[in-house]
Amino acid sequence: MNRRIVVVGSINMDLVTQAPRFPAPGETLLGDGFVTVAGGKGANQAVAAVRLGAEVALVGALGRDSFGDQLHAGLREEGVDLTHVHRLADQASGTASITVAGGENQIVVVPAANAGVTPAHLEAARDMVARADVVLVQMEIPLEAIDATLRLGHRLGVPVILNPAPARPLPPASLALARYITPNQHELAVLLGASPDEDFRALMRRAPGPVVLTRGSEGAWYREQGEPAHQASFAVDVVDSTGAGDTFNAALAVFLHEGLPQAVRKACAAAALAVTRLGAQQGMPRARELDAFLAR
Repeated sequence: MNRRIVVVGSINMDLVTQAPRFPAPGETLLGDGFVTVAGGKGANQAVAAVRLGAEVALVGALGRDSFGDQLHAGLREEGVDLTHVHRLADQASGTASITVAGGENQIVVVPAANAGVTPAHLEAARDMVARADVVLVQMEIPLEAIDATLRLGHRLGVPVILNPAPARPLPPASLALARYITPNQHELAVLLGASPDEDFRALMRRAPGPVVLTRGSEGAWYREQGEPAHQASFAVDVVDSTGAGDTFNAALAVFLHEGLPQAVRKACAAAALAVTRLGAQQGMPRARELDAFLAR
């Protein structure tokens, strides 16, 4: 049976500029290209999970504008259940302005309609969450909605993966409700109120629950109990790292039933495939591509 995943999060239109390098403050550069592509961490993770073979429903919000129409149509075409994606008449759809240079990116996000996701939207989706195998939530929506997601999953006995990006402090009681948290080192330090210079293994031991820590080209570390374990990255030619973390989180959710070590391995492989192509959702691999990559 396909895994049932509920994603709670943001939906954005990404405005992507390719440049030879990042401009200095006050500097104007001539870019190499510009595209508008569907994005937002919630939408990205939903699309990635669908492509990896899951049945996916999304809880989120869009404006009633042209970007909202395009984003809604694109998600529907991918096969995402949009029953609980709300269209808000008084808000524009969210946007992310992304500059890509040398395989890295800089991003400015304007939440807009994403700021209108509320605990009431989660309560309306209760039956859908109850049928899920895993819930994924990120932090481009209000903290109240994130807390409501964690609490609802806990009450219903459905594991929630919290991807704390962009990182903001969360009450320890809320953080403890996540089945797994999936930060990088900086994000974990913010969550714990610690110094980002502290050893990442020590930070992982201090977390109130299991942690899967992404380390870029080093791969990922994970800990349920005992000492953190390491999963090496896969060597690829990097074109664009946008969406790699979202692909990682989606794959982790889809393959979590295979056990954490195997899920982390497949998540690292899926993220490696994602960075070989331009764009967040365009670069996300399908299940057959992931299988072929791992077989090689």
